[in-house]
Amino acid sequence: MHAGRYRRETVLFGLLLCLAASSVAADWRATLPSAAPLGSGEYRWYGLRLYSATLWSDSERPWPDQPFALELTYHRSLGRDTLVQASIEEIRRLQGDAVDEVTLARWSAEMGRAFADVSAGDRLVGVSVPGQGCRFYLNDQLRHEIADPRFAAAFFAIWLDPRTQAPELRRELLGDTRR
Repeated sequence: MHAGRYRRETVLFGLLLCLAASSVAADWRATLPSAAPLGSGEYRWYGLRLYSATLWSDSERPWPDQPFALELTYHRSLGRDTLVQASIEEIRRLQGDAVDEVTLARWSAEMGRAFADVSAGDRLVGVSVPGQGCRFYLNDQLRHEIADPRFAAAFFAIWLDPRTQAPELRRELLGDTRR
């Protein structure tokens, strides 16, 4: 009796380990298996190098209609709250009155679940899935999915909208080699 129970528990434990390993192994590339780097650049704030960015896609012009991934590799430690607040400020600047404060508060809470404190070397990847929303991965592990296409468009506009605060980085991300 005990041996049968032990075997069932062992098999169940093994299955749970396999499931956990497969979910840990799955990263953002599973969503975009044929994606290649479209462009990359660095973001500096008052001369300090904050992060390197790479735009991954299987399309020459992914934004806003095609799936893509934006990978940020941090060169400095930044807190989750700082990342969320900076994102909300840029969304507010770009979207103006098109997004109300209630929506911004909801998006802020979603980003709080998606982001984490980052250190030098950490990679945060946002994957845009047009018509569905986006997913955020920290160091290749899924952190949070936001099923809100409007949020996804507003969030990625921070880097890809022509009115971005970093037009040179936008140009580099989109692979525009013209000066």
